[in-house]
Amino acid sequence: MKHIIRELQPEDLPFAYTINQANVPAVGDESEASFAELYQLCKLALVLELQGQIEGFCMILSPHSSYQSPNYLYFKKQYSDFIYLDRIALSSTVQGQGFGPLLYAAIEQRLKPTLFTLEVNIKPRNEGSLRFHLREGFKVIAEEETRPGKVVALMARS
Repeated sequence: MKHIIRELQPEDLPFAYTINQANVPAVGDESEASFAELYQLCKLALVLELQGQIEGFCMILSPHSSYQSPNYLYFKKQYSDFIYLDRIALSSTVQGQGFGPLLYAAIEQRLKPTLFTLEVNIKPRNEGSLRFHLREGFKVIAEEETRPGKVVALMARS
């Protein structure tokens, strides 16, 4: 299927937000305002477009962001040079069709990171995401309880 991966523009935010909310709890629940604020903090945000329609997006932060997520702050404390994937989400119509690795390749092509970091929920367990990231070469470097009942695997790949 012919696709385009391009930078997310402010006018794309409502579409990306809808995809984000459809993927909760695999990605964090946001208000429209907090989602727009997160976008402003990004070093890079990309969208996946198929036949003129946005079907996915990702948001990446640099180590110089003022973002206050405990997961991001863990990496900021540990490493001076990294990128942090705060979220990636695809519409249900394109999940499992190989677009995740294409978005990751686009991130790496644009930013050329020495270390690519992210987290995956392990309580509640996001088995699909965990399998995907291990298959893509990410390694679990720590586990952290971010709030009662929520534990994440902090992952990275060089």
